[in-house]
Amino acid sequence: MTSSVGVLGASSFVGGSLLTQLASSGTSVFAFSRCPSDQTSPDIKWISTSGVDGAVDPDFASLDIQLWVSLLPIWLLPNFFSMLLQAKVKRLVILSSTSRFTKVNSSYEEDRILVDRLISSESEILDWSEKHGIEITILYPTMIYNCVNDENISAIAKLIKRFGFFPILGKGSGLRQPVHAVDVAFACKKALTEPLTKSHYFLSGGETVTYREMVERIFMGLDRPSRIISVPPAMFRCGVFCARTLGLKASLGMIARMEEDLVFDHTSALADLAFNPRSFEYKMD
Repeated sequence: MTSSVGVLGASSFVGGSLLTQLASSGTSVFAFSRCPSDQTSPDIKWISTSGVDGAVDPDFASLDIQLWVSLLPIWLLPNFFSMLLQAKVKRLVILSSTSRFTKVNSSYEEDRILVDRLISSESEILDWSEKHGIEITILYPTMIYNCVNDENISAIAKLIKRFGFFPILGKGSGLRQPVHAVDVAFACKKALTEPLTKSHYFLSGGETVTYREMVERIFMGLDRPSRIISVPPAMFRCGVFCARTLGLKASLGMIARMEEDLVFDHTSALADLAFNPRSFEYKMD
């Protein structure tokens, strides 16, 4: 790969892996972010955006970038439509979320609001791309982690380190497929140039584990004894409130899904994107 690639939301934890992989393949990378990195690399140019209206620095008008990856929350992408057209975009890879499917029938309002945002934004993007002849590929990852600053596995680890235990609802028997950020970045990179047979792909982890087993492996990775406590629903509601006051990510919907199977088949991604994700392990690099 030698063409130029634009990456929106490049400062995200998936972005770091993607920029490294693109630069190492000889690609000229334009990294767009509200918070540009001070990292220096001859193959990566950081460009500051407002993150609201798609405004960029003046010399952007001279750029010609036909391949793009968006790591932004999908509902922010329409803010950048004019910028992408100005850059002569031809193919756009979008990272979305399997929450679009897993939360569609949730009894919790915050989950339904998220699903509505995901679906309506996706519809707007697809209408725009069809109008302008832009090839769109949407990637739906499961629970992304990098063991450093993700909002999934790292959030659980943060709670364990603070309190020394982790509460679960029931047996925590719901199935999960954590997928590493490096593997997600690999799929994004491949989707830029590979001949594709689908307009969307699921990116699930290389191993299916129960929620409880996932938490046990986090304890193991932290080198701490596994202390998992089964908590009744009423106490959990109180716990969610307390966790939020401490700045921890928690929701009643997230808790209720501990007993639900959230499993997706990445066979198509394996065939078209050579996506072969690793098994789950909590390991600090």
